[in-house]
Amino acid sequence: MLSVKVSPKFQVVIPKEIRESLQVQPGQRMQVVQYENRIELIPERDVGELEGFLKGINTKFTREEDRI
Repeated sequence: MLSVKVSPKFQVVIPKEIRESLQVQPGQRMQVVQYENRIELIPERDVGELEGFLKGINTKFTREEDRI
């Protein structure tokens, strides 16, 4: 587990190995979520990165009559 220090301006530095692993770039936006007694940072991704992620998904299924 890595540890970081909160600066007087309430800033923290994301350790290099985590930045590289998650491919976090300077200026990238992060979502900040409070979950129980912790803070989670979730990198926001460009919509363009989603292109093709559903390729090959099976779209053939039977709908219920009231859902048509």
